[in-house]
Amino acid sequence: MAGHEIEAPAAAPGLHLVATPIGNLRDVTLRALEILAAADLIACEDTRVTRKLLDHYGIATPLTPYHEHNASEARPKILARLAEGAAVALVSDAGTPLVSDPGYKLVRAACEARHMVTALPGASAVLAALNVAGLPTDRFFFEGFLPNKQIARQKRIVELARIPSTLVLFESGPRLGDALADLAAALPAREAAVCRELTKLHEEVRRGDLASLARHYEAGAETRGEIVIIVAPPAEAEQEQAGDIDVLLQSALSRVSVKDAVGEVAAATGRPRREIYQRALSLTKTDGDDAAQ
Repeated sequence: MAGHEIEAPAAAPGLHLVATPIGNLRDVTLRALEILAAADLIACEDTRVTRKLLDHYGIATPLTPYHEHNASEARPKILARLAEGAAVALVSDAGTPLVSDPGYKLVRAACEARHMVTALPGASAVLAALNVAGLPTDRFFFEGFLPNKQIARQKRIVELARIPSTLVLFESGPRLGDALADLAAALPAREAAVCRELTKLHEEVRRGDLASLARHYEAGAETRGEIVIIVAPPAEAEQEQAGDIDVLLQSALSRVSVKDAVGEVAAATGRPRREIYQRALSLTKTDGDDAAQ
C-alpha cells in the first residue's frame, strides 16, 4: 500500500479522532487511512511528523497544527470549519489522540456545538506497554509524565504508591535514570518494566524490580527514544503498611514537629525517612486544605 494513493469514500461531517502508529508505519488501520484521505482537514501536533505518515500512503489532505501552544487560537478556527460542515480528522504525533495532548478541549467544544464526534481506535503506547510488561492488567492508572523537579516528583510518587492499580508512566530518556531512582527509593520491591521504542527497530522491554532497573540505567544503559514505565500494584501487605504509616504519622504529628514525627515513624516502620517525610508533607497539606475549607 505504501506509495499508492488511498481512494476513500466521502467522510461524514464532524470531528474524527484518528489513532496513528506509535512507531511502525504499518500499524495503522484501513479505516484510519480512509478517513485521513477523505477528510477536508487534518489537525495534528506537528505537521512534519504527520506528513511522513501521509506521504508514506500517498495522502494529500491539508494539515493544520493543533498543540498545547496554539490550541486557544487554533480551536475556534477548527470549530468554524466544523460549523461549515467539514470533516476534520484529529491526530497526535503518535498513538491515540487525547492521551497527553490538548485534544479533549476540542472534543468538548465540538460536543457542546453538537457536531458529530467519532473515534477510530488503533495504536496506543499505553496499551502496548501493558501488553508486554507481564504485570497485572485488570486495573491500571495512567499518570503520564511525572513532575520535572525532584521534590515534586518524589511527593507525587508517594501519592501514587497508595493507588491499588498497575501504574503507567511516560518518561523521556534524559530523565529516566532520575525517575527510576525516585521510584525505587519509594517502592523498592515493586516489579516494573521499562518499555522503550515500542514497535520500532530497536524495541526493548526490560523487566525487574525497580531497584535493579534503577541500577541498570544509572550504569549507562541506552535511554534514547520513547519510554513507558509500567509499575506493579502494591501488594496487600504494602497497602496495609501504607495505612499504618498514615495512622502513626497522624498520631505523631499531633504531639511533635514534622521532623520528629518523621524520625519516630521511620524508626518504628523501618521505611526510608524520605518516603515518610513526603507522606508527612502530603498529610499536613491535606489537613491545611481541610482547615481552609
